[in-house]
Amino acid sequence: MRLQVNGDTREVTARTLLALVEELGLDPRKVAVERNLAIVPKSLHATTVLDEGDRIELVQFVGGG
Repeated sequence: MRLQVNGDTREVTARTLLALVEELGLDPRKVAVERNLAIVPKSLHATTVLDEGDRIELVQFVGGG
């Protein structure tokens, strides 16, 4: 399936937001997700199904000081 992820077109095999985060090698506990201009609560990542052409924005939280 083809998606826009952070502005780049990507071909992915993931079917849910959680699977996409994992496919991209990110820690699901440290990622905020926006799908088609709407923030998706972390509690819905595993059940939110992706559709061809979705626009996904991922923000990864980084610790430090």
